[in-house]
Amino acid sequence: MADLVKPAVAPAPTGADPRRLPEFFVVGHQKCGTTALYLMLKSHPQIFMPAVKEPRFFASDQRSQYARQPPGGRPRTLDDYLSLFAAARPEQRVGEASPQYLRSTAAASAIAAVQPDARIIAILREPASFLRSFHMQMVSSKVETQRSFRKALALESRRRQGERVPRHCHHPEALLYSEHVRYVAQLQRFDAVLPRENMLVLVYDDFRRDNEATVRRVLRFLDVEETAPIETLDTEPLKAVRAVPLFNLTAAVRRARKNPAAAGPLARGVNALTPGLMRSEAFRARWRQLVYSAPAPPEEALMRELRTRFKPEVVALSEYLDRDLVALWGYDEIA
Repeated sequence: MADLVKPAVAPAPTGADPRRLPEFFVVGHQKCGTTALYLMLKSHPQIFMPAVKEPRFFASDQRSQYARQPPGGRPRTLDDYLSLFAAARPEQRVGEASPQYLRSTAAASAIAAVQPDARIIAILREPASFLRSFHMQMVSSKVETQRSFRKALALESRRRQGERVPRHCHHPEALLYSEHVRYVAQLQRFDAVLPRENMLVLVYDDFRRDNEATVRRVLRFLDVEETAPIETLDTEPLKAVRAVPLFNLTAAVRRARKNPAAAGPLARGVNALTPGLMRSEAFRARWRQLVYSAPAPPEEALMRELRTRFKPEVVALSEYLDRDLVALWGYDEIA
């Protein structure tokens, strides 16, 4: 898709609300380098991105009945949302990164309604490896309690009925794994309400191979100085949970630090007795060794099953983007 070139910031008309809406959105997916991209763009002097990553304001369909966000969390009102961008300078491009927007059925229309010339940046990854990595993230975040990837996939039909949803899962739709890789339908929602040239679709493999070149491409798309110094970043590979009780204790202690009144007695006790020790880097390094391990290799039979299942999606995406992702992602070996 062609890069878009136009003036950086249009002046607000006289008497208009001076508060800024984002001009561009990094819409996802998770586990595809969106955090690294957010941090690199945030460091550019001509770009403003808020300290709150993933405001999710326009994904109204993901504010489920299970949501129990504490006060002071993500913005709930337009005023709260606009306040995130209050510190932006007039000459800066304003953007935000909410990976949930890509799978949201409401976000594209909601964004276009308030910002009809918004620019959209999406990052797509080979479906099977993406879902495996996303499942590991959900387990690590205590959103998913089923540690077996195969068994978690098998729970989708029951979870669509509101069953077997983990207690700490605020957004049950996040655990409907197959819905995350409806790539063409997700992109079409944005195409339907925004000019096609306003969307830049990146491929995770390109970003992993040369993230600086990919970021420079994004800067051209946003019409900011592409030669500005950018510190390249790569997110740390996710580790598997080795010891669940210790992992749960770690999470409880973190919650106790943030909200002691709501914490259990064990977490409060650990936090009170070992504050200095648990903050030392040597202790934390040893603790991580006890709690986490390198992830087990993927179950090849399951990965092949998933690639067989998702090959029609990859073929359709290749046609949609006019790029041979079937060969790039090894789906030409799938009958």
